[in-house]
This record gives sequence, C-alpha cells and structure tokens, in this order.
Amino acid sequence: MEHWVRAAKEWIRSRSLPDARTGQPVCAFVYDLAGLRRHAAQTVEALPSFCHMYYAMKANSDKELLRVIRPHVRGFEAASIGEVRKALAVDSQVPVIFGGPGKTDEELREALQLGVERIHVESLHELRRLSYWSKELGREITVLLRVNLKVELPQATLQMGGRATQFGMEEADLDQAAALLSDSPHLRMAGFHLHSISNQLDAEAHLLLLECYIERAKAWNKLFRMEQITINAGGGIGVNYSDLERQFDWRLFTNGLRRLEKIHSLPDGPELRIDFECGRYLTAFCGVYATEVIDVKSNHGKTFAVVRGGTQHFRLPVSWRHNHPFDVLPVESWPYPYERPEAANYSITVVGQLCTPKDVFAEEVSVSRIRSGDIVLFALAGAYGWAISHHEFLSHPHPEMVYWKES
Repeated sequence: MEHWVRAAKEWIRSRSLPDARTGQPVCAFVYDLAGLRRHAAQTVEALPSFCHMYYAMKANSDKELLRVIRPHVRGFEAASIGEVRKALAVDSQVPVIFGGPGKTDEELREALQLGVERIHVESLHELRRLSYWSKELGREITVLLRVNLKVELPQATLQMGGRATQFGMEEADLDQAAALLSDSPHLRMAGFHLHSISNQLDAEAHLLLLECYIERAKAWNKLFRMEQITINAGGGIGVNYSDLERQFDWRLFTNGLRRLEKIHSLPDGPELRIDFECGRYLTAFCGVYATEVIDVKSNHGKTFAVVRGGTQHFRLPVSWRHNHPFDVLPVESWPYPYERPEAANYSITVVGQLCTPKDVFAEEVSVSRIRSGDIVLFALAGAYGWAISHHEFLSHPHPEMVYWKES
C-alpha cells in the first residue's frame, strides 16, 4: 500500500515545511491521479465483455477525479439530480444511470429532459409517476426495477436487501410492475437492479450472490419476456481498512464472471448483461488525508494525538466505527524554544479539532513515535471521505485539495 501514499509524501516534502510554520498547519486531501488512472484502467479491462462498469459518483464526485475516471468506464451512476448535472458537466454525452429511493417529481422530470440513459425504479408508486411524466413530456426512458430480494445474504459491512430497508420493491410487486409497464409505451423495461450489500471483501461469496441474481432474473423474465436481461449488481465490492494487503480478489472475481457467462448463456435463452456501479473500489485507494499533529497529550491514562482538521473533513472512520489505517511522516524541523510534545512506543488515539468526543480517527493504536508537527497520512481516503462529511461544523478551514499528476 506504500505506493498509494507516495504522492502525499512527495507533495508534503515539496511544501518546504519549515517555511510553512507561519501559515496554517498541513491539512489536505491528496489525490494520486496517475495511480487512479492506472487502477481504473486495470479494473475495467479485467471485466469480461458481457459486463459494464459505471462509476458511482456518491463515493467521490470531485470533478478532477471524474475526468480521470470517465475514459475507463461505460458511464456514471448518479443518486440525485445534482449528481446527474455534475456528470454532464464533465462530459455532456456521458451515459448516466439514475437511482435512489426518494426521487422527486422535479428530479424525474429533469432526468427525462436531460436524457439520462436509464432510471432505476424503486417502487410501484415511482413507476406510476415515471410513466405519467414520460407521457406528459413525450420522452421515452429505459428502466430497471430495483428488487429487494428475499434471500440469505453473505456478510458485508452494509446490507440494503434481504431484509426490511427503504431500497427497492418486493418480489411480490413484480406482477403489478409488469402490468404497469405493458400500459406505459414510453417506458422500456430492460432488467433489474439488485444491489443488496456493500463492502463485500470475499470474491467467492460475491460470485455466489451474482449467480443468485442471475437465476432470479431469469425466472422473473417469464413476466417481462425480454430478449436481453440487464442485471445491475450495484457496487458492493469492498475495501479492507483493517488489513491493507488483503483486498478483494478482483482477478479471481472476473475469472468467475466468465464461468457464470458460460453456464448461463444458452442459445435459446435471453442475452445476459451485468452492470456494476462501483465507487469505493475505484477511488478509495487514490486518496490520502494528510493532516498535521497539533498536540500530543495524556488524559486519564490515554494518550491523544490531536490533528488539524477532523471528522468534518473525513467522516468515514467514525461513520463506520473503525480504526482508519495511517502512517506517521516524521517532520524533523521544530522551530520553537520549548519542548516538543511526543509519544514513543505507545498506544495513541488520533482525534481532530472538533468539540465532541466522537471526533476520532483511530483509537488505541500502537506507534513507534509521534510528535507535534509530524504529519499523519490516512490511506484509503479517496472514497466516502470529504464527500460524506459535515464540512461547516464549527467553521474550521477546509482542507486543501491536491491533485498529484506525477507517475
């Protein structure tokens, strides 16, 4: 994982840190654009031809990252009309698929007018509304029906299906959906959206889930009689924050997809297409949250490293309740005439500047040495970092956004 933080280290060294003492402490998201480009290309190139990759913008909709990713993916997946607009601002011709459980009439109308590629429909009521607005506006639109499967799901960090959630319709609703679609000439039924889990780290388990998706979709097609079935399997491909060297086995997974194609592609059956909308797996690795240690202190038997910034910049660790992986980059310069706070060979808790005890990045983690003025580099910060954080809480300065383009 060292190569993913190299860009951040090179940028920090280029800042001439001793001179930075008169300004704000270091605090930045550093994005390795060259690394992102390589990773996106290699990930998508490994997919078999019946599979397509969309980028889930919710993970990180920074326009510089979108520009790097765009040449390597089929299109973008948007979960709001705001994300649709961002996607089209990067490339006015990019295919956009539009999902999410709470689409307003205004969003449906604008999506139709902007010509999105597909809309993933979450309920019978949404299907009726989309049928109404497509007729009113005279716009045809391709749809997938999002179904909340009644199935035992493999373990993963988040579960959007297999139990009561706000996502998708029940399988029992498909009869009514088929009837509605038959009376909606502006809606083109293309398949099913079956994103059930997120942050899956087991490639074999994910292949078994995909096979379940395929079997269900083929059975449901008796109602719809499609010549091609599109299955949107969502994202769901995970990132391992606790063991950086044991990541999802993408090569094993894509080889398994080829086996599934051979098993389920029959000469007299419908053509099969699988779409993925990965976000975290594409961008997490390219980002580092770099932040300077302001203070090192002990309190009631625990040692704390207080850093510039906090979870208002990088909310993922507290949101997912994990210790986020980090390195300490030593900074030897210490221009002050008083003692430098430090902890050596000790367990520390890394916290931010916010006035809340929940502002924690990592708790009771052993370090060989950490000092005021050193830089903490949080790896795997390219997804669900800045994008999900409450930026204005306490009105602290925002971090720099650094786009490192060196190879």
